[in-house]
Amino acid sequence: MSLMLRVGLTGGIGSGKSTVARRLAEHGAVVIDADAIAREIVEPGTEGLAEVVAEFGAEVLTADGALNRGALAAKAFADDGARQRLNAILHPKIAARTVERFAEAADDAIVVHDVPLLVENNLAAGYHLVIVVHADEDMRVRRLVESRGMAETDARSRIAAQASPEARRAVADVWLDNNGDRDALFAQVDAVWSERLVPYETNIRLRRARPDASPVIVPSDATWPMQAARALARIRVMAGHVALRMDHIGSTAIPGLPAKDVLDLQVVVPTLADADALAAPLSDAGFVHMDGQEWWDEPVGAEKVWTKHLHSGADPARPVNLHVRVEDSPAWRRALLFRDWMRANPDEVAAYAELKKRLAAEHADSGTVAGYAEAKQPWINEAFGRAEQWAAASCWSPETPSQ
Repeated sequence: MSLMLRVGLTGGIGSGKSTVARRLAEHGAVVIDADAIAREIVEPGTEGLAEVVAEFGAEVLTADGALNRGALAAKAFADDGARQRLNAILHPKIAARTVERFAEAADDAIVVHDVPLLVENNLAAGYHLVIVVHADEDMRVRRLVESRGMAETDARSRIAAQASPEARRAVADVWLDNNGDRDALFAQVDAVWSERLVPYETNIRLRRARPDASPVIVPSDATWPMQAARALARIRVMAGHVALRMDHIGSTAIPGLPAKDVLDLQVVVPTLADADALAAPLSDAGFVHMDGQEWWDEPVGAEKVWTKHLHSGADPARPVNLHVRVEDSPAWRRALLFRDWMRANPDEVAAYAELKKRLAAEHADSGTVAGYAEAKQPWINEAFGRAEQWAAASCWSPETPSQ
């Protein structure tokens, strides 16, 4: 796989997505326009246009032999069967042309795929990062009426037929607010380019892991599970064929618990060889394998040392620790038990929160999380005893739906 950074760009009609695409191109991004490709494959003389005419008749052509999009729409959207036949002609050709465009980009490119229906077609997991351009409905309607001459009722109808802001928010790694003027939008785009996209591409290409830093505890963030779900969806693209399970674990998976703003994610695989095989694909996907030393899970009691693979998220604005553990190691089960036990016991959450805050303050000037993590371990080892008692009393298992 090429090491280029793949960025999905989307937004509803009238949101200003095309303006963002042009600004990113000015910075040096390679922009692949999905709408432009859809037009290219049915230009006069193309195989795509010939197949459309064969299926829907010469009435879908203009007098000069170009596609009459209005006439095609009247036929193709008359019923589901016709629409499916049109999609069967166009979608494979659009996909093939898109793959060609990505392949033409340099390995160190930042490729921005401008896709209006990214959310509707469930494409988000295929990108390292998704940018959503948003504007409120009234603002979008005004732009459509003023710039495109669209009737207000038509504009609102088009907006209602597209994905909701909530659905876009769920896939958005970057949310650009375009309710203001162009300069305000450009300032946001410029910051995303320099502070996030450029270092993200560099981190992946150079296999550069996130640097260590002193522990900083922040209040619990209600969006952590949503952010984890986006990361796990990307991991699933690379590891889903071999992973036995994938989960959000650690402090950010426990509602109400203050934590370092780092998502801990876990992938369980059958063997260490499977973990080895995933090292490069996961690194390509933005989760850099930290292979400078051997990593293992802290033993509890008489346990042996269990080797794991540790990956670090390359996105500079979304720290991630990805733990790839083997099925016969007890550590993956313990991670799930600790999470579920804490979720079910608010008093333990409160006690753990106080410990974390105190130890973070003690190690605030250390420049590393190592001392903080080591100082927590005795409490955690003791807590596992209480967690195991709770598991036995509640008949908990890793397959039990968590709260």
